[in-house]
Amino acid sequence: MYTFYQMWGVTQPEEARRIIESQRREAVMENPANLEEQAICLVGRDVYATLIKGYTEKQWGRACTELPASIIKRLPVRFTFDNNYFNDRYQGIPVGGYNVLIKGLLDGIEWRTGCNYLDDRAYFDGLADEIVYTGPIDEYFGWSLGFLEYRSLRFEQEMLPVSNYQGNAIVNYTERTVPYTRIVEHKHFEPGNGAVLSLPYTVVTREYPADYTPGSEAYYPVDNKRNRDLHAAYQDMGRCNVPHTWFAGRLGSYKYVDMGQAISSALKLSKALL
Repeated sequence: MYTFYQMWGVTQPEEARRIIESQRREAVMENPANLEEQAICLVGRDVYATLIKGYTEKQWGRACTELPASIIKRLPVRFTFDNNYFNDRYQGIPVGGYNVLIKGLLDGIEWRTGCNYLDDRAYFDGLADEIVYTGPIDEYFGWSLGFLEYRSLRFEQEMLPVSNYQGNAIVNYTERTVPYTRIVEHKHFEPGNGAVLSLPYTVVTREYPADYTPGSEAYYPVDNKRNRDLHAAYQDMGRCNVPHTWFAGRLGSYKYVDMGQAISSALKLSKALL
């Protein structure tokens, strides 16, 4: 509602709903064929043009008319003044960050870093009855059926001589002309940590969308029919050839999921294996 108030000057949910419904009726699209059509059907042309089009096109590196409608269906649309992104009853991150959580999970467990499973697969396979692989599934099979598409990111970090730069952990920049998609100010991830918040400096990170090339970090699967079909073929190959290997995570399952969904799927897979 705060967004609708800024755009149209409305203060009542029904006022905003009427504007959006009017723009949706003008669109007249029963079966949206792409992201642009789906977005307009959800929120009308004004919100789409102001908040979605520019951000999405720089994030994915292609026009909204070339992206599948399914991508935009994960965005919530609400007529409240609650500015939280999610509707979940419980929201947050681990106290001290994810490093603290993972350190606790690994307590008493043998772990190794700085090694590549694919460089010595036979050795690592011999260590366990079941393997959970969370890297790119196409790389696991040597790209034998072709390359899956991903989007990557580039990070630009800066320490600033101010105690508070933007007043929030993350601010998104939806304009197409701004080259980065968001700025992260890390100290705001722990709003109750007065010692950190009162420091006379702050660290910010700007995130820039980037093309993915083999060897760079793969962040976002590109969800279209070609990639879905190719991933399904790799999954079939896995079931037939490596029945004791499980492909998980964003890269193994080739799904764009939020952190809560990622943790949930990991817990379900763990229970199934145990």
